Amino acid sequence: MKFYREILGMKVLRHEEFSDGCEAACNGPYANRWSKTMVGYGPEDSHFVIELTYNYGKKEYKAGNDFKSITIYSKEVIDRARANGWPVQEENGKFVVEAPGGYKYHIVNESSTNSDPVEKVTLCSSNLEHTIAYWKDILKLKIFDRKDKSVLMGYGKDQAKIEFQDIGTEVNHAEAYGRIAFSVPFSEQTAIQKAVKESNIHNQGNKILTDLITLDTPGKASVRVIILADPDGHEICFVDDEGFRQLSVPDYPSEAILNRYIEKEEATQG
Repeated sequence: MKFYREILGMKVLRHEEFSDGCEAACNGPYANRWSKTMVGYGPEDSHFVIELTYNYGKKEYKAGNDFKSITIYSKEVIDRARANGWPVQEENGKFVVEAPGGYKYHIVNESSTNSDPVEKVTLCSSNLEHTIAYWKDILKLKIFDRKDKSVLMGYGKDQAKIEFQDIGTEVNHAEAYGRIAFSVPFSEQTAIQKAVKESNIHNQGNKILTDLITLDTPGKASVRVIILADPDGHEICFVDDEGFRQLSVPDYPSEAILNRYIEKEEATQG
């Protein structure tokens, strides 16, 4: 949490503890106690935020080649990193800071022109044409930029984008994989479900990992989700916006609960 709070300068928006594994594998394929912490530069309803999952008892995750980086516009991150003795590298004219676990954050040392400093998430593709066909034709994302080995996509010009880079080899998710989530109107979830199922009539093999299911959070709003996988196995969650708007209301006092559990874990681990 030190990296996200003190280096990237993100806020803890809400923290939740769960006694059992998630029915939609939100915490991965684990049936243990777990927690999730939402961090970002503003409320989930208007910003790209990061969900950090912690599986109690799980010490490390084997990393694959599926995730490249997250790009952030900020004039403060590099100064904070250097002040805290956090390593800063340079790649292709951009600063890079690395989170524990090896997740790279590319920092553009400029103020963001959007309300959300997060510019894009960059993932890997084994076949860019297949990736575009899935995300554009089935999930209805727009193409904002296209190069020979990459494509930039998204739902809106003022929102954070997804960039796919063609790596020319199989995408391996290993254990440290994540999931991209979008909120959509409740009524649109069935249309997404139908589009994926109809694409499979043509033997495209697009997967529904978890069909429409309602997930509960203790003491908070329930949400309906559907979990998909693109041709490279990148997981995508579509959550109903009506429930999500209630669930995602910032719960700033929950940061105290997070801090308490961190202290407990550190004491246990010695």
